[in-house]
Amino acid sequence: MNIIHSEIAYALLQPLNNLDGFVAPNNSAMLAFENIDLSYGRWDNQQLYRIKDFALLGEQYMDADASLVCLATQTSVERLNSLPQVAANWQGKMSVAVFAAGHEEFVVLQYFVTYMRLCFANIRENATFHLLTPKDYDRLPRVAALPLNMKGKFDCQYPDRTLKSLLKFRSLKTLQWRQRNTYPQNHMRNLARKGCQTKYVFLTDIDIVPSMNSVPQLNQFFKTANCSKNCAYVIPTFEIDVRATFPRSKNALMRLIRKGLARPFHEKVFIYNQYATNFSKWLSTNTNETEVSVSHIVTNFEFLYEPFYIAVDNAPAHDERFLGYGFTRNSQVYEMHLAGFQFYVLSPVFTGHWGLQRKQARPAWREQQNNANRRKFDVFKSEIFVRYKNDPRLLLKSKNNQILVK
Repeated sequence: MNIIHSEIAYALLQPLNNLDGFVAPNNSAMLAFENIDLSYGRWDNQQLYRIKDFALLGEQYMDADASLVCLATQTSVERLNSLPQVAANWQGKMSVAVFAAGHEEFVVLQYFVTYMRLCFANIRENATFHLLTPKDYDRLPRVAALPLNMKGKFDCQYPDRTLKSLLKFRSLKTLQWRQRNTYPQNHMRNLARKGCQTKYVFLTDIDIVPSMNSVPQLNQFFKTANCSKNCAYVIPTFEIDVRATFPRSKNALMRLIRKGLARPFHEKVFIYNQYATNFSKWLSTNTNETEVSVSHIVTNFEFLYEPFYIAVDNAPAHDERFLGYGFTRNSQVYEMHLAGFQFYVLSPVFTGHWGLQRKQARPAWREQQNNANRRKFDVFKSEIFVRYKNDPRLLLKSKNNQILVK
């Protein structure tokens, strides 16, 4: 370990050691990913990105236990501060794919993951990290040194503040590269999915927070789940007002909805995103707080539907030609539908996303990405029609107008 990294690892530990109940693990002197060499790695199919599978294993990630479900999630470095809350609610295996644009972001990632592993036992024990970097990683600025006056900024109670302080060390050149280049969402989803070692995979984004106690509840459900064909189990997602506290149960969530402090995900922004879940039916069924069951079957599947779901990892891969925003998740879910997957909505488990979203003008760069992916979708559509012979419900023809505004 070089001197700079050793000193910063020491600086990380000092404020944490003063916290009541904090016990540094035996390997606390090591920064996360200290022995990872990013000059080589597995290429993606287009040779745009290098991949490091299992770059950092959770201490108990490979332990044999009764866990049937792994949470697979993906993120850029600047949004990794959401992981502590996800991990607080998801007390089980987590496969986390992280995109680092260059050496500066990789160093930030090292320090923040070290901080999380020291502060949050479930992350240290159950979170395994996989890395994806762009092919021009070595052309971006390198960190010569970081200041050591970080004492007091690494507080286990404030992961948001901690990450924010680290992100300030990125140079303008790195930030400009991020603005010019698209985030490879589907590469990241595939990487996280394949990192799970359990029978079932719960695929989410980093800012989607599972309901409390969902791991034991889902494990119990899947012990006896009987699926006669390809099955996907939808976990309903709700927007939660930042003024509220995260609901501890379905009943608590329903109280927030009645107060106007929660609502179905994307209800105001793009209703077709989650509409087929049928939230009204979900809210009227199974308020049993301990046992998971199927609330109902999705019978009104529509193109552009993109639920968060649990499935055996035999579902079609996310097409990695789609980069940035637009057609990344819904194209994969649509292919699942054509491949014969049936979607079952589970209750009382749910997920939450902070903030009541409002429709507003999108930035020009996002529209450019969406338009580029729309053109790619025309090719994708032709391919899957050949693969699955036809489009049984002619969903695309009925949704042409929706595609234009997606």
